[in-house]
Amino acid sequence: MANVGFDSVPDEHALAGPFAAEWALPSPDRGQQAGVTPFPIELDALELAPRLIGARFLIDGVGGTIVETEAYLRNDPASHSFRGLSRANAAMFGPPWHAYIYRSYGLHWCFNIVASRDSAVLIRALAPEHGIEQMSQRRGTTARLCAGPGCLTQALGLTGALNGLSLNEPPFDISFQSDQRQIVSGPRIGISKARDQPWRFGLAGSAYLSKPFA
Repeated sequence: MANVGFDSVPDEHALAGPFAAEWALPSPDRGQQAGVTPFPIELDALELAPRLIGARFLIDGVGGTIVETEAYLRNDPASHSFRGLSRANAAMFGPPWHAYIYRSYGLHWCFNIVASRDSAVLIRALAPEHGIEQMSQRRGTTARLCAGPGCLTQALGLTGALNGLSLNEPPFDISFQSDQRQIVSGPRIGISKARDQPWRFGLAGSAYLSKPFA
């Protein structure tokens, strides 16, 4: 799996989920009936990304602990929303705590959590803890099961069919842990713009990062 970043162009032809047929701005209450967001609604991606480190992320019971994220803001040249609303990135302009899933260069899916102000957090890696056998079958290997955006989505069975869905609803299960975690930060990976911004966050000492922090 290529270790790409967020400014890779989403595949317009691979768009799926609620925004495939209708890509107008979703209403503010879309998908919120199942519950409320587990974080203050006003948090943008830069504020949310480090808070997601250490959270448990499961898809139909398969997953583990988030150990690496990247933040992308509306005024960030590396962000899909920087170019404005389109059919492919419509989920980024919708309500927070929804999924934004796109196919990178037609190769693999990337999973993001929409935050406020048209920003999003790319989930880059997690520590595999639940459903490891199922992850291994999907990946065809036991190595680096969820280390990198493409590896992670393949292991969890994430596709564009879930694009735009609320994370308060199945198959998503994201829960925050109360214990304190040491978080490190550094430049984002695999992007061609705004490469010096230290908006990549990781769990210090984790063996499951997509790439070590310098």
